[in-house]
Amino acid sequence: MKRLKSVFMTAALVATLFCANAAGEQTARWPEQKANVWYAQQPWLVGSNYVPESAINQLEMWQEATFNPQEIERELTWAEAIGMNTMRVFLHDLLWQQDAAGFQQRIDRFLTIASRHHIRPMFVLFDSCWDPSPHLGPQHPPIPGVHNSGWVQSPGAAALADANQYPRLKEYVQGVLGAFGKDDRILAWDVWNEPGADNLGSYPKVELKDKTARVIALLPQAFAWAREANPIQPLTSGVWAVDTSPDGANLGELQQIQLRESDVITFHNYSWPEHFKRQVTWLKKYNRPVICTEYMARPAGSTFDTVLPIAKQERVGVINWGFVAGKTQTYLPWESWEHPYILSQPPVWFHEVLHPDGTPYRQAEVDLIRRLTGKQ
Repeated sequence: MKRLKSVFMTAALVATLFCANAAGEQTARWPEQKANVWYAQQPWLVGSNYVPESAINQLEMWQEATFNPQEIERELTWAEAIGMNTMRVFLHDLLWQQDAAGFQQRIDRFLTIASRHHIRPMFVLFDSCWDPSPHLGPQHPPIPGVHNSGWVQSPGAAALADANQYPRLKEYVQGVLGAFGKDDRILAWDVWNEPGADNLGSYPKVELKDKTARVIALLPQAFAWAREANPIQPLTSGVWAVDTSPDGANLGELQQIQLRESDVITFHNYSWPEHFKRQVTWLKKYNRPVICTEYMARPAGSTFDTVLPIAKQERVGVINWGFVAGKTQTYLPWESWEHPYILSQPPVWFHEVLHPDGTPYRQAEVDLIRRLTGKQ
């Protein structure tokens, strides 16, 4: 997903920021040795960011009326068959508010299916990307020709702007981790996806003007809430557009928090393989496991053919964006927000591995994944 970053800091949030950072400093992330021992016990991690073909976003995936275990069973069967052993899956705070017990039951059912196919997911708790106005109930249909036209943020702008809702967000984090923080069917917790993303290419008119400042204040608290649940799985938040200069002097405040708080280091890279390798080398200086939780944008130079061999050589886990082409329409490029693909299809798919019927977009890609993961 394409992200642009801007920094807004308001005087009204300075005190909150100070308290949040203090809280973050009081939480104990895993020592390097514990993180590396954990990673040594994992297989080489390969998977996709996953949402079923019939869901436009995380709400449609999980709400009772549209939760589809039969579809999930079918698609994870395909994932196992090509050698995938993890999936990155987004949750949402509104789902817990709407029906905590039912949401918990659906997560458990998802985990039962995933475990049957030897897939251990990484769950994402919060997300700053795309539509800042999420709502429960029926979701709108895809906008014709537009990439990820229905994905929603968690928390939405209204909740992020209202500190009175933060106890509810804490209850969500600790409720989910209280229920599943000791469940070894889960690989890890991604506390916040691309925190502070400003979405200038999609929703600039409805984003909070002080969004980055609010996320800077809230992100350490979110880590602290998760740590209080004492999960057996590691916590992380993936950096993107990271400064790989020797001293990292240009790292933004959010990236500094992410790297400081994460038990294992995760990152996003949709660029050329040489940049991917350079970023891996830079991140390994933190002496912690490194996992790429978003990559693979074919026209942008990030492909299975070029990235997967590097990742295996470096023993870096890799989770590409998109598995089955569907309502998210992320096989369309980011720039479809400016030029929707209505009259014709793009010459090359942007994301996704499979057509809706399970056939590969490119057989050579699936063959490569199977070969490198030992499935053939």
